[in-house]
Amino acid sequence: MDSIAHISLAPMMDWTDRHFRYFLRQISPNTRLYTEMVTTGAIIHGEKDRFLRFNDDIEPYVALQLGGADPGNLARCAEIGQQYGYNEINLNCGCPSDRVQSGMFGACMMKAPDLVAQCVEAMQSATDIPITVKCRIGVDEQDSPDFLFNFVDQSAQKGCKTFIIHARKAWLKGLSPKENRTIPDLNYERVYALKQKFPELEIILNGGITSIPVIKDALKEVDGVMIGREAYQNPYFFAEIERKIFGTEEIPSREEIATRIIDYARTQAQLYGTPVKSITRHILGLYHQQYGGKKWRRALSTLPYEAGADEAVIQKAIEIMALVEDNRIKA
Repeated sequence: MDSIAHISLAPMMDWTDRHFRYFLRQISPNTRLYTEMVTTGAIIHGEKDRFLRFNDDIEPYVALQLGGADPGNLARCAEIGQQYGYNEINLNCGCPSDRVQSGMFGACMMKAPDLVAQCVEAMQSATDIPITVKCRIGVDEQDSPDFLFNFVDQSAQKGCKTFIIHARKAWLKGLSPKENRTIPDLNYERVYALKQKFPELEIILNGGITSIPVIKDALKEVDGVMIGREAYQNPYFFAEIERKIFGTEEIPSREEIATRIIDYARTQAQLYGTPVKSITRHILGLYHQQYGGKKWRRALSTLPYEAGADEAVIQKAIEIMALVEDNRIKA
């Protein structure tokens, strides 16, 4: 996928499934999409099609994020991911959750840069698509510039050319994953220093990206940005990104996007028996901070959960918004 900048959607557990990615793709055709993290165990021992199936007809660039710490299993899953049509395999070295720590992967892998390098090498050998790494700037007390530089260097020597850096260190004890999303403070300068140290590598900044000015400032220092929570809370922000970063002139309206989701929900129900609530939960933020937005959220927080609900509930929510805009009901 060639574009003027590397803008990507962050992998977020329970959120960036194929339904949300389809929705976001309607807003932004140029954003790189990442799956939620899928563990090697889920692919090897579970129903891999349920975890790996994606909308290849409308996801021209989608990366599979893997969670695991065994080089052999990661290589096997990377190969499977390529067979499914993914454009990139990303190794999660940044998640601080207890569940991930118990499996000895995620952010705790930053303490074993040699193991990460072995994993990268194994995945590189098993595929011919890019293998990338997503990590923090540090973990616990190991958060010096040299610690980050050494971590990146070891995997770069094994062929990894792209590193996505969450500009906040991971605390594995004492903070919940939710608290670790805002504590400690972001350190963009550390990420910028990494790019200066390794100018030949592609360095992507993640963390706190919520406005066009922040994106433009970051792109002066690094190769791209990855957007997480803002994508979910305010997905139409990506329409602004399309206009002001990618230069896209024709952007579908919120109503046009919602109408497309009706057809998508109908098709998913027919093909896979997908309940409409599994899709509508992802579009609650479409009218974020818009007049009548609370009506939209209320409709889609209730109607899809009623007995017999189908894609028609989305049309009902659209009609409610039309009434609000015509001042026929209060916002």
